[in-house]
Amino acid sequence: MRAFIALELPEAFADEMAALVRSLSAVCEGRFVAPGNHHVTLAFLGEVGEAETRLAMDALDAACAGSGPVRLAAEGLGTFGRGRDATLWLGLRRTDELEALAGRLRAELASRGVAYDQKDFLPHVTLARRARLPRAALEGLAFPRPDEAACVTLFRSDLRPDGARYKPLYTVELG
Repeated sequence: MRAFIALELPEAFADEMAALVRSLSAVCEGRFVAPGNHHVTLAFLGEVGEAETRLAMDALDAACAGSGPVRLAAEGLGTFGRGRDATLWLGLRRTDELEALAGRLRAELASRGVAYDQKDFLPHVTLARRARLPRAALEGLAFPRPDEAACVTLFRSDLRPDGARYKPLYTVELG
């Protein structure tokens, strides 16, 4: 199965994220992420089997032990890629707590032999794929207000023609 570990967005932040996506979808083309699917990926695992899934759960427990909620603060929009194949995302402020959580999780996965995507951690929430932004400046957008995230979850990701579906497999509460 295809899997990743992510910080879940707190309810108020997620609601404000949905409003931002509605505003953006009115002026941008693209395949926008469905409400409820927004998250902050801490480690993308890719294809894993049952044994690796259990090890990832152990790594998640160890990485989150003694950790409190993590502050999330929006910093602006960004893209990966170019042209018609760009991914539009909302950047999040790098904080010591967020960086430390991602670092501990990745170290715990590595110590258990669980492979993950080694790209540098860039805190963001994906908003749309195949996004085409207007040439004019995007003005008047309301970004989510700062909040604290308290759930880290191992998700299963099922890719479908209408977009990915995420199923929580295991969650650890921070704090």
